[in-house]
Amino acid sequence: MPEIARADEWAPLVIRTDYTDDVAWREVVAELERAAGGREWESPAHLVDDRRWDGVTSDEALVAAARDEELSVVFLADGVTMRSLPRPLLALDLGADDDQDLDPVYYQELIDSPPPREVRVVPDAVHMVHGNLQLANLDFPEFAEAAAADPEGVVRHDRQDAPKGVPAAGGRLSSSPRCRPAAPAAPA
Repeated sequence: MPEIARADEWAPLVIRTDYTDDVAWREVVAELERAAGGREWESPAHLVDDRRWDGVTSDEALVAAARDEELSVVFLADGVTMRSLPRPLLALDLGADDDQDLDPVYYQELIDSPPPREVRVVPDAVHMVHGNLQLANLDFPEFAEAAAADPEGVVRHDRQDAPKGVPAAGGRLSSSPRCRPAAPAAPA
C-alpha cells in the first residue's frame, strides 16, 4: 500500500477505499470541507483518493495508518459510506494495540471484553472525533457508546446537549451501523 504522509497532525486522515460512486465521494468531501470551513480553528481533512486503496480492508488500513505515530484515528470512506445516508465514515481506533501487554492479574475484564475499535461517524463529526482523540479529551469507547445511543448508530456533531468532556461548541455525540441506504442515483 502507498505510504501516507500527513503534513498536519490536526488534519483528520480520510482514506477512500470504495470507488463505486464518485457522486457520493464528492458529497463526503463537500461535507468535510463545509465542517472545517465553518470553524476557523479546524484543519482541512487529509484526503487519500488513490485507486491503489480500492478494496483495502479496515485491518490493512490500520496497519498502513499505524506508521504515523501521531495519529489516533483513521476514517475510511468504504462501501457503507458510499451506499448509505448520511454517508457515515468508518472510524478506526489506532490505539487498539495499547491493550496487548496488559497483565491479566489486573486487567482480565478488559482482556476478556476489549473496547470497540470501530464506529461510524458522519462527515460533519469527523473533526470533532479526531480532535478529541488527538487531545485525549475523550476515549474511543465514549464515541462507540454515543453511536450505540443514536437511532442510526452514527456519531453526529450536534451543537446542542454536549456530552461530558466535550465543550458545548464541540457538539453532541451519537453513532450506528443502522444507516439507511442512499436513494439510487437518477439516470443521467
